[in-house]
This record gives sequence, structure tokens and C-alpha cells, in this order.
Amino acid sequence: MTIVINGKFTAQRTTGVQRVAHELVLAFNKKRHDQPLALVVPGATDIAQRTALGPCRIERSLSGMLGENLWEQLTLPWVTSASALLSLCNTGPLFKRRQVVMIHDMAIFDVPHCFTWKFRLWYRFVFSVLRFRAEHFLTVSEFSRARMIHHLKLSPHRISLVRPAVDHLDRITANTRILDRCGLKPQGFCLMVGSMDPRKNLMRCLAAIEQVECPPDFKFVLAGGSNANIFGAMPGGSTFTYNRTLQVGFVSDGELKALYENAACFVFPSLYEGFGLPPLEAMYCGCPVVTSRLASLPDVCGDAALYCDATSIDDIADKISLMLKDPVLRETCRARGRMRAREHGWSQAATQLEAALLQLAEIAPEKASASDAKARVAPLESATVSEHKLAQTTVPDGPRGG
Repeated sequence: MTIVINGKFTAQRTTGVQRVAHELVLAFNKKRHDQPLALVVPGATDIAQRTALGPCRIERSLSGMLGENLWEQLTLPWVTSASALLSLCNTGPLFKRRQVVMIHDMAIFDVPHCFTWKFRLWYRFVFSVLRFRAEHFLTVSEFSRARMIHHLKLSPHRISLVRPAVDHLDRITANTRILDRCGLKPQGFCLMVGSMDPRKNLMRCLAAIEQVECPPDFKFVLAGGSNANIFGAMPGGSTFTYNRTLQVGFVSDGELKALYENAACFVFPSLYEGFGLPPLEAMYCGCPVVTSRLASLPDVCGDAALYCDATSIDDIADKISLMLKDPVLRETCRARGRMRAREHGWSQAATQLEAALLQLAEIAPEKASASDAKARVAPLESATVSEHKLAQTTVPDGPRGG
């Protein structure tokens, strides 16, 4: 039986989850260029999204008046009835058994207050069904794997690790015009990337910035946006008026790369991540990183970042100040970060994905050899998660001390 890919992500705005799906499909089908997997997409998908996926056979299914979720639940299982399905963005058809589902995190259980009640209700229902229906699961970090075992009561052997990468940045040309447009000087600003998602800890970060001593022309830049349908409304609305912060909203990949390459440092004091692409992207571009010790981030960043206590405004401010004032520390983090971000690429992620699928004996290997057997993912022992990694993550209503 063949495997096809759930192409729902091609109709969505690109965030971290969609980025992982896009790059995995691209890398996987390049690896198997003679036998690429088909991608089933909603009929309304932008042609640019489809052609950007490389050597991939596109099967377009009509979506009519259906939204993305209804298309996934009603149309997709019908058009893929003769095939197994690979879903890479947290959900899949609830009434299809022959499928592999990638789940990026268990935030809906670990930090439920960060989501609207409708979103919580839907995803808890989806996960409660998929844990019995799906044949196998993928995830992006050991942290998320351990949380899936804990919350979904899955056997460790039903979950394979496929670690994301950031070498897609090599294909992107930095668009430095954003620096002129925003009045930014190289090394004259500190960058933050994230939505108004409460997990990103934005309110504490903004309060910490107010405490940082720096030259009057030094700027703090926030790139990203918000989705109130998922995360709810932020206290006081989704905008803010902190004196030292420039909010630039959504930026293109080229603009983001230019910001990474020219920032004095990147600040990411997140309270909860299933993986955490932004700090790794910053490292890849040579930008020193200040990040939190919580959830997956220590595993992702290793010894290449300066860590802060994400629950303390004072400590976030202290670590930003330290990074900005110490040129030796910045160069050390810059060098270690580049090495860390290059340890793993999308081609290795595609190999991990292929090994997980080969375990299910659903697709034929490119070459039947002993090396293919060695490439199979070995069952991992169940990991335990320290309680400190799931520390208090209540988002403050406004600035207050740690």
C-alpha cells in the first residue's frame, strides 16, 4: 500500500509547524526523487505553495465550501481510502486508521490557559481519538516525546523522533531593505520573534527590556503576529506601547534572515516549546541567543546560548544586558551557535522520517541493503521530564517583578 501526504499545510500561513512540514516534504522527496510521495492538497491551495515543494506529485482534491478542518476530516479520508496517510501538522482524519501523525507538542495539556476553550476542546478530542486510530506517531524532540507518552499513554515504540533543521535558510536571500525601512543599524538592535501566543512570554520580555541599559539609539525589534482565534486576546488587546520596542509585524523569510544576521542578539524567553526553531535559525545566521531553560530549549540550543529564568523579569533583563555588554560572550555564542545549528540538516531529518516509515513496512527503501536496516529508528527508552521544565507559566497581566 502506498503512502500519500496530507497537504493541508499548503493552504495555511507558514508558522513553525508548517515550516517543518514543507521542508520535510521537500527533503524527503528529493531523497526519493525516483519515488516521490504524492501530496493531496485542498483545491484552493496557492500554486506557488505547491510548486515550491520540489519533485512532488500533487493530487488536488476539491474543497468546495469546506474549511481546512472539514476538508481534512471529510474529503481527505475519502480521496485517500486506498492509501496510507502521512499527516505532519498535529492533526489527521479521525476516521482513518492507516495513517502516521506528527505531533509537535502537548501544550494543549501542559499550558491549557494559553488557548481558547474552543481550541482546547477540539484538540483534546482529536488527540483522544488519534491515540487509538493512528498506527504510528512522529514528534520533534525528546521533550515532546516524553509528554506524549505521559498525556496520551502511548507506548514509546509508537513514537519516532524526527528532528527539524534550519539549513533551508541557505536558499533564502537576506532582504536588507527592512533595515532601511525600520531605521535599523547593523548590531544596533536586539531582535525578538514570536506571536502574541502567551507561551512566548512577551509581556515579561517587554517589561525586561525597559530595564536594560543601552545607548538611546539602540532599538528592540519584535517580528511576528497574533491569532486571537487560537490564543485568545492579550491583556489590553494585541498591541502595546512600550517606548523602546519597535513592532514590525509579519516579515518575509528574506526580511527575517536580514534581521537575524544584523541583530546584536536574539531574545527568546519562551515558557513552552515543543522544539523551538527561532533560536536555532538565529544561531544559523550568526546571531547570539538569549533563551529560557524550559521545555525543549536546552536540548535544542545546548551550550550555544545564554540561558535566563523565563519567569523572572529581572533575570531576563540581566541576561540581555550581559549579552549586549560583553563582546567576548557574544562572539563565543556566535561561534558555538553556528556549529550547533549545522549539526543537523533537513536531509538527516528526511532520513529519520524514512526510517520511521520503513518500520511500518509501507514504502520500499531506495536500495535494499544492510545499511537500510541500520538506518531504522531504534526504539527509544521512555524519557522522564523534570518537573522544573514545566514550571509555572502564568502570563502576567502587565509588568511585574520575577
